[in-house]
Amino acid sequence: MSQIAITDARARLASIIDDARLEPVYLTRRNRPVAAVIDAAQLQQLLEDAEELADIRAVDAAWEETEALGEEPIPWDAVKRDLGLAP
Repeated sequence: MSQIAITDARARLASIIDDARLEPVYLTRRNRPVAAVIDAAQLQQLLEDAEELADIRAVDAAWEETEALGEEPIPWDAVKRDLGLAP
């Protein structure tokens, strides 16, 4: 993990970007991390992973609600039939 003070980062932006392709570079203020520079592809992957995790949590919450209410889930085949998507 690389860390650099914001005041020093101003003069080294190009090298910070190069370093960030390998690992995140944390920008600090008063020795505390306040921001990070990361590779754009890594950021995109993190955002996709976060969205996937949110979807998984939503499904888990829906299952918990179904169980708490004592409801039975509707079989997928029945849903397709009701929507006219299956014979």
